Amino acid sequence: MPTLKYLPHYPSALVQQAQALFDSGELGALLRSKYPDDHDVQTDKALYQFVSALKQRHLKNAPLPAKVLYDNQQHPLKGTLGTNTTISRVQGGRLKSKSEIRIASLFRELPQPFLQMIVVHELAHLKVRDHDKAFYQLCCHMQPDYHQLEFDLRLWLNWREQRLD
Repeated sequence: MPTLKYLPHYPSALVQQAQALFDSGELGALLRSKYPDDHDVQTDKALYQFVSALKQRHLKNAPLPAKVLYDNQQHPLKGTLGTNTTISRVQGGRLKSKSEIRIASLFRELPQPFLQMIVVHELAHLKVRDHDKAFYQLCCHMQPDYHQLEFDLRLWLNWREQRLD
C-alpha cells in the first residue's frame, strides 16, 4: 500500500480518507473531474505576464519581480515547488536588489488553479517572508480557496507520481 508522502502534516482522518481514494483508484478520476482543464501558460514570457497580472490585481504597491521563469531544478521531492529570491548587487556606490520568482516546470502540465495557487504563494513572499499567520492570510486574500488548492495539489502530486511509476 503506497503512502501519501505529500500529506505529512494533515490530520490522520483526512489522510486516511485520501488514502482510501488512492487505494481504490478513484483519486485520479476525482481530481480530473474537479480540475479538468490545462492552461496555456507554457513559456517564461507567458508566466511573467500571468504573475504580473496577479500582482497588479492584489499587490499593487509591491515591486514587480525582475525575473519570473519555469525552473527544472524545482521539484516536490526536494521540497520546492517555487522560490522567491532576492539578489543584491553593488552598482557604483549603491546596493541594488532584484527579486525573482522560479516556478517548478511541472506546473506547465498541471491544471491552471494549481499554477495560480503557487504563484499566489510566491507573490505573498513579496510582502511576508515567513510562513506565518499573516502570510497565509495574504494568500487567502489573493485566493480564497488557497488551502483547498494546496491540499488538492498535494493529492495530485501523489496521484501523478503513482502513474509515473
